[in-house]
Amino acid sequence: MRRKVICLVGAAVVAAVVAAVVAYRMFYGPCVASERVVEVAAAEPYAVTMEKIHDAIDNDAAFDFYARRISLDGAVKPGRYTLREGMTVIEVARLLKIGEHRTTRLTINNARTPESLAGRISHQIDIDSLTMLTALRDEELAAELGYDSPESMFSIFLPDTYEVYSDIGAEELVRRMKRESDRFWNDETRRGQLERLGMTPLEAMTLASIVHEETNRVDEMRRIAGVYMNRLRSGMLLQADPTVKYALGDFTIRRILLRHLQVDSPYNTYMHAGLPPSPIAMPDRAAIEAVLDYEHHDYYYFCARAALDGYHEFARTLAEHNRNAAAYHRALERLNIR
Repeated sequence: MRRKVICLVGAAVVAAVVAAVVAYRMFYGPCVASERVVEVAAAEPYAVTMEKIHDAIDNDAAFDFYARRISLDGAVKPGRYTLREGMTVIEVARLLKIGEHRTTRLTINNARTPESLAGRISHQIDIDSLTMLTALRDEELAAELGYDSPESMFSIFLPDTYEVYSDIGAEELVRRMKRESDRFWNDETRRGQLERLGMTPLEAMTLASIVHEETNRVDEMRRIAGVYMNRLRSGMLLQADPTVKYALGDFTIRRILLRHLQVDSPYNTYMHAGLPPSPIAMPDRAAIEAVLDYEHHDYYYFCARAALDGYHEFARTLAEHNRNAAAYHRALERLNIR
């Protein structure tokens, strides 16, 4: 009888040890065989998140049990999570509940309008385009950042690739871009260049956007910037064709005609003196630098060359400009470009 009791006790001890070992391996043993990235969208259903996790780990039952213990349902933080090789069930569950500020790369460039900018952002991070556009049009946010109108906020987006938190919100992204813009313009050299121009960062970005739209030939950007500086300082209308396209909202126009110039918009520089209220595109760095270090000369006019090679003819007088323009228009007529 005594031997039987000893055997039963021994068996129970062995069973308990085995159960402890199994439990330990289930919860503290590795459940991630190889590194996996799991993206959890904002307001994503918990069941959808669990499907992603189950696909990435080896022990679904242990994970679900521990997830219930820590009330993970409803507490998952949105973001981009890296499940590293060797992570345990407990580590994965806690990561999702506590949240981890994972970063992602956001490339901003070549956006002509706030709408296109919102679309480009939404394709890279977890902010839908409507939410982003709403932030870009938010008057209170614009005032908080020191702007008279939401349109001016477009000027704070500098073309570059940024590291941002995966779960960053639309308004916080705008604030982040304002900090990046302030850092760019607070550079000692650029501050001095702005002072010599007599411009604010918004004005410099607006002029750079016009230069950017006028040419993709980097080697003549400084000269074009110089033409516009001459016109601004002499009180002449800028008469920049890209501003008319922006005012019309039609960037497919290949030839600006008299009827196009009648559009009543503050962006129409054939009708309104000075710079438009805000950039008409996101200028690249070359256009920005061209404005800050514009070429000093006595040209007041330019038009595309008759060779249609992307370069321009520059003129000091209206008579000279009219001859250049006539040659250009003849070239368009020969190609039936209307």
